Amino acid sequence: MCLPGSCPRTQPNGPWASNLPWSLSLSCPVNFSEAADRLLSGLQEGFLWPMLAAEFLVALAGNSLALYRFCSREQHPWPPAVIFSAQLAVSDLLYALTLPPLAAYFYPPKHWRYGEAACRLERFLFTCNLLGSVIFITCISLNRYMGIVHPFFTHSQLRPKHAWAVSAAGWALAVLLAAPTLSFSHLSRSQGQGQCSVTSPGACTKCLGTAGDSQLEAYRVYSLALAALGCGLPLLLTLAAYGALGRAVQHSHGMTAAHKLQVMVLVASGVALYASSYVPYYITAVLNVYARLRWQALCPGFANEAAAEKALAQRTYLAHQVTRGLVPLAICIHPLLYMAVVPSLDCCRQRCGQGQTPKDTPCSSQALPLNVTATPQTSGLQSPELSP
Repeated sequence: MCLPGSCPRTQPNGPWASNLPWSLSLSCPVNFSEAADRLLSGLQEGFLWPMLAAEFLVALAGNSLALYRFCSREQHPWPPAVIFSAQLAVSDLLYALTLPPLAAYFYPPKHWRYGEAACRLERFLFTCNLLGSVIFITCISLNRYMGIVHPFFTHSQLRPKHAWAVSAAGWALAVLLAAPTLSFSHLSRSQGQGQCSVTSPGACTKCLGTAGDSQLEAYRVYSLALAALGCGLPLLLTLAAYGALGRAVQHSHGMTAAHKLQVMVLVASGVALYASSYVPYYITAVLNVYARLRWQALCPGFANEAAAEKALAQRTYLAHQVTRGLVPLAICIHPLLYMAVVPSLDCCRQRCGQGQTPKDTPCSSQALPLNVTATPQTSGLQSPELSP
């Protein structure tokens, strides 16, 4: 084992080496980084790849079915409610398509086989469609708010073309926020000799979605900006919209108690899904960056590999890996919400615009007429639409 400061000037190939300033990485023995890499990669290889593979199959089937439903059963042109829901389904479907390469990558031994261009593209698409899901969930939340709290303005002023314009802006924002990952992502070439295998992980190639050594400060700022703009701000908008929606529903005299309860369950499920998947992912991602920096600052002082492994923030790293598995779980649940609570808008319009349909009609079997809306100022009236 070389002493601190006397090691060869070789860039380490550890799990966090790509996030470290060059001046610090030179003083960290390579064997310490490799020991950390073996430990942390084992956490990914143990549970993450089968979870991602299973979630891919469920998300692919569910979101494909949702899109088929929107294309075959809803009126044309689509109203804003369906437009935003369809955009969410497309984003979730594209996000699901990034999971098989990740699952293959994490399958032991952890090794990227597809080249650097594919690595950068996969990380970009992963981030872009993750952001797209958050953005369109926020659009759906705001559309629900407008339909409930400002129903007459929504009905008279908002048109499908406005929803398409907002959707285009949402995609542009997702691409813009995800674009830096094309620069930050890179391959960490193998430093070891021989063929990559479970017993020889040092010979494997890593696809890293974080920054190289010279870009660490920029990546730290980017991760904070991504957490704020890609999660924090949309969450605040969603909570504000749902808070106003909940108050309007509770004070409405034009909705039955059963419909009020169903709307509140829908609102609560949306908030719970957001809070249990996207928020933990972004929080643990930021914490993981700072944990890497702390470990690297301590690295030159480790007495041996055991001390290097002990100093790892394994709980933070493991929490981030768990949230990486929970995020795809959300895109599996979205289609369940479509199928469970999104009735045909034609049916809903019949119930809302012409009164309750007879119980022997197909409409009466729908779980929730989501375009049933009312405000305290419009007691006894129902108007457009609480989107899916």
